[in-house]
Amino acid sequence: MSPIVTAILVASNLGLIFLLMTVPLGLRTVRMNRLIAMDRERLWQALWPLGSDAGWSGEILSAQPLDGDGVARIMLSWEGRDGKPIERRARFDDVVEGSRFSMRVLDDTALDVSFWKDYRETAELVSEGSGTRVTLGQTDRYRGAAFLVFRYFAMRRELSKLQRWAVTGQYRKGGWFEHPLSQVGFAVLSALILWPFFGLHLGGLALAAILTSVVALHELGHMAAFRLMGHRKARMIFIPLLGGIAIGGRPYNSRFEVAFVALMGAGFSAFLVPIVIAASAFASGEGHKAAAALLAALAGCAALFNIANLVPVWKFDGGQVLRQICPGPVALALASFFLLSAFLAVGWRAGFSSSFLLATGAVFSILSLLTMGSGVKPRHELEPIRMVDRFAIAGALLAVFIIHGCGVLWASAQLFSA
Repeated sequence: MSPIVTAILVASNLGLIFLLMTVPLGLRTVRMNRLIAMDRERLWQALWPLGSDAGWSGEILSAQPLDGDGVARIMLSWEGRDGKPIERRARFDDVVEGSRFSMRVLDDTALDVSFWKDYRETAELVSEGSGTRVTLGQTDRYRGAAFLVFRYFAMRRELSKLQRWAVTGQYRKGGWFEHPLSQVGFAVLSALILWPFFGLHLGGLALAAILTSVVALHELGHMAAFRLMGHRKARMIFIPLLGGIAIGGRPYNSRFEVAFVALMGAGFSAFLVPIVIAASAFASGEGHKAAAALLAALAGCAALFNIANLVPVWKFDGGQVLRQICPGPVALALASFFLLSAFLAVGWRAGFSSSFLLATGAVFSILSLLTMGSGVKPRHELEPIRMVDRFAIAGALLAVFIIHGCGVLWASAQLFSA
């Protein structure tokens, strides 16, 4: 890619990250309504957390009032860090039996109480003909549009499933977005969006497909790590242009778990890159130049993508690993400086210009500032990491970095010798 095209791609990603994760949006309310073909009293029993049909979606396992001031304990089907259902204490206000209520979350066993400080949920039911107009609302303070958009679609899905339940009496889990076929479609769309950046020709399409495959393999490594850490569910979501994300089935339980899952994205590819390099060398020796070039591009792209993910940016894998294994801010600063310097040194040895590397360092610094503090604080501190595990993860991080660094140098040598 030309420097201008590269700059456009990087600027687009930075802009999207700022919009999705950082831009202050203030207090916002998401409100949606739908006419449901069911009488108001029956729908009230489904939407009111203490109603007889409150478990219609399987989300609420049980609910019981704690006092006469509208406080109740709600047991949710969502899995907590200990594998047990999440418990939540909520306060209900403005309750009009059969018509409306407002709910605030006081605390729960998964997230810190500060997460719920500005959150408020409302429901209103109005009879309309033979059905009921259901209006749901959620108010919260947002930093970045990602969670706001998520809640919009989550509310839309809830109303759709409520309508289906009212008609059929059955609740169907999941939806089209996380369906495997939909995710394959998003992966194809991601490759098509990247295609123009590599050139609108067959080679450009091949590079776009290779990069998309590299992202998928990286997230597959995270998913495997989630399973090894005891998550009964793990899934991958493709986000066109931004890449993909692997999601576990419950909150993290320990610092070791965070570090291991973060490292396994690049760690999984570290097993594959040497195999692909060997396959490329074999294909070249047999005279299959096209196959050798394709495999070399795959190895180089995988190595560069994964070593870039190990850079100590706040939300990148490298940043997450270092925050778990470094015992204090001084050690974290030194380790971050060392890792970023090693990355720039690999880039310099691979033939990238000094100006490009300086710009890259600046971009990573901006990314770290944009994403700093964007995580959700858990209700209780994660279990501390043992000293032996610190050294094990540090050694694995160094090994994975060296493997991908050698992959980048090998691929650059192949490129310049071609």
